[in-house]
Order: sequence, then structure tokens, then C-alpha cells
Amino acid sequence: MKTDLYRLTASEVVALTTSGQLTVEDYVKSLISRIEERDSAVKAWAFFDPELVLKSARELDAIPFEKRGPLHGVCVGVKDVIYTKDMPTQHNSPIYKDSLVPVDAACVKILRSAGALIFGKTQTTEFATCQKGTAAQNPHDSKRTPGGSSSGSGAAVGDLQCTISLGTQTGGSTIRPGSFNGIFALKPTWNAINREGLKIYSIMCDTLGLYTRSVEDLEMLASVFALEDDVTPEPTPLPLKGAKFGFVKTAVWPKATQGTQDAWALGKKLLEAEGAIVEEVELPAEFGVDGMGKWYPAVLAGEGRSAFLSEYAGSKDLLDPLIVSHVENSTGVTRAQQLEAYDEIAKLRPIIDSIASKYTALVTPSTTDEAPLLEEPLRFTGDASFNLMWTILHTPIINIPGFKGPNGCPLGLSLVTPRYHDQELLRVAKSVGKVWGEGGGWVSAL
Repeated sequence: MKTDLYRLTASEVVALTTSGQLTVEDYVKSLISRIEERDSAVKAWAFFDPELVLKSARELDAIPFEKRGPLHGVCVGVKDVIYTKDMPTQHNSPIYKDSLVPVDAACVKILRSAGALIFGKTQTTEFATCQKGTAAQNPHDSKRTPGGSSSGSGAAVGDLQCTISLGTQTGGSTIRPGSFNGIFALKPTWNAINREGLKIYSIMCDTLGLYTRSVEDLEMLASVFALEDDVTPEPTPLPLKGAKFGFVKTAVWPKATQGTQDAWALGKKLLEAEGAIVEEVELPAEFGVDGMGKWYPAVLAGEGRSAFLSEYAGSKDLLDPLIVSHVENSTGVTRAQQLEAYDEIAKLRPIIDSIASKYTALVTPSTTDEAPLLEEPLRFTGDASFNLMWTILHTPIINIPGFKGPNGCPLGLSLVTPRYHDQELLRVAKSVGKVWGEGGGWVSAL
């Protein structure tokens, strides 16, 4: 058993708690000590009650061994736009300060049923919408952002303050913090996990996101959330020799700064050294700035008009200007433009599935670079340009850590497979993650 229990992965926690070698209470006490030591530097939590989690830990320890679930004792941070029956859900908004809705979101209910311990609520930008950052800071450099909107979820896992966390993604709110915090981040196929109990920004985009420090932990979560492919992947590791990867820069590649460009080149080199085949993939023009580049914002603007009308109607003065602009349709998006965007993007989904199906996986940038410096008062959470397309195309995508930027901070690249190939994506991620993790050059100092 490791001396520092807070360093255990979810897979290790389950093995120890279900065999009786570790109590959940002892594990939780180690995490609490970690938070007490690091909270001033990371500030990942919007709500954390040590007494509540200790009480939950003792209740889990009282469960007979034969009745313990597949996530027994695993501590999960929950983004503060997801309802938890015993903790407030505040959306980083004064409108909902200390608001307690006594109901669990569907994803939280599933996790509890599997034996997970809901550990606390993590920092989010206001309603998971705005570029204005939270109090959270990057665990690898507190002068930098942990990303957004799932700021605290990425930071908490990256800093070993919890084993798993839940985020959401409307644009790049799961993948970007994954890259910035040096952890695995999975945005599954859209709507593959029930979204009941999440504050919805965009029906067409919003997807639950998952953060872990290992692919094995993501595999456990995929099983609990029933992320099943039509064809079950081989249980053996994917051999990279002969595997074929399509490197997709996308139309926003000019935004890639030196850190991402270097990671891109090194990622190719490492795969080729394993005998993989690497090809550059040029997407059709419709995926560019004159197609996807105008359709995605039209969908977001149109759906934002209805998503926040209730808050606007009663508390306009307490809302971020971006949210107000959505409801008031300040960009002037017409319903005809919104419908065109829905229809044209729908045409692109089977096209991207067809392209991705020709490869073991597509490779694409996770971020424009390593995490930017925090600058008051905006505390910018980073550019989501590389993430938007994959979100609205509904494909599963995973950030693979391992690379580093020019200032030594973590930086990842992403893998993409066709829709509802989530399990296959994890199989690929395990093999690629090992190679990039060993050769990418970034080593956590935590």
C-alpha cells in the first residue's frame, strides 16, 4: 500500500477497500489532509465539508464486503452545475448562493449506487458559460489558470485532491482543463450519459465530462455509465505497430503556438517510433471557418436565449454580461440561421464518423498551448477553439497528457473516434497514453 493514500488511483482504491485492506475513512482522511495542505494554492472547491465526507466514509465502511459496489470508496468531485442532494449547487452565481436542491443528478445517483463517495462541489465559471475564470488555480503553477469552465474539477484531480471528478463540456470545458492540469479527460459521445440534473447551456452540445489520472479509471467509469460500443473491443492491449492515425490540425491551426506545435511534432515522432502509420488529414471545407465556424456560434446563441431566460427574468442585474447578451440575442442570430446551423452540422456528423473510421483514431490538438497566466480581473481560462468542433459533432474525445509547454507546464493532445466508439477510444488511449506519457517530456512535480 502506498504511504500517501491520496495518491491512489480509483482502481487501486477499489482493490483495497473491497478486500478489506483499506478503510474508506482512512483514505478520506488522507485526502482531507491533502486539501488542507494545498487549498491555498489550488482553491478547487466551491463546497467542501470534511465532516460530511467522513460520515459518508463510515457509512461505506459499514457495508458488508459482499455488497460493495464497483466504485466502493472512490472519492468524486462534482462540478457545481450538477445537482447533489446533500450539498448546495450554486453555479458560481449569486442567484443560487447556498441553494440546496434535495435531489441528485442522474450521473451522481449512478455513482452513489456503485459505491462512490461524493466528495465535494468543484469550482465552475458562472453557469459553465463564461471565459471569466474562477478562484481556482493551476496546481502546477498557481499563477496560471486550470482552465474552464470545469476549473475546480480539473485542478482537484490534477492536484491529487480527489481521484475522479465530473465536469461538463459545451465548448472545451472538459478537454481544456485536462490538458492544462496534466490528466486524462474524456468527453464521451453526446448524450451517452444521462444529463438529467445538469444545468443546461446548450441541448445540442452539453455533455458530461470525466477526469481521472489513468485510463484504467476511465474504463471503470465507462462500465458504470454503460458506455458500450456495438462491437466490444479486444480485451488485449492495442498494438501500435501498424496502427493508423490521422493527424487533424483543423481550420484553427494558426492559433497553435509553439508549445502545441512542438507537442504535435513529438506526438507523431513517438507513434512512428512504435511502428504506427501517421497521415495528415485535410477535412472538407464545410468543417472550416465558413461552415462550422459560423454554425457552432449560431447554435450556441440560439440555445442560450432559452437556457437562461428564467434567471434573466428574475435577476438580470446579477448575471454576467455574456449571459445577458445570449438572452437578448445581441448578436442578432435569426431563427433561420439557427435552423441552418442545426441542419448543416447534422450532415457533417456521419461524414466525420466515416473519416474517423478509416483510422485507429484521429489526433487533434487539445489546446492552443499550455495554461495561460491568470490576469485580473478576467482570469481568462484559455482558448477553446480546438474543442468546439468535436463537441457539436458529438464524437467522443479524450485528452492524453504527457507533453509540456515552454514554461514546463503540462500540455496534451486529443484522440477522436466515431460516435459511440467510446470503449474503442479508451483502448487506443491506453496504448497511446503509455507512449506519450513516457516520451512526451512532462513529469509532474506533485
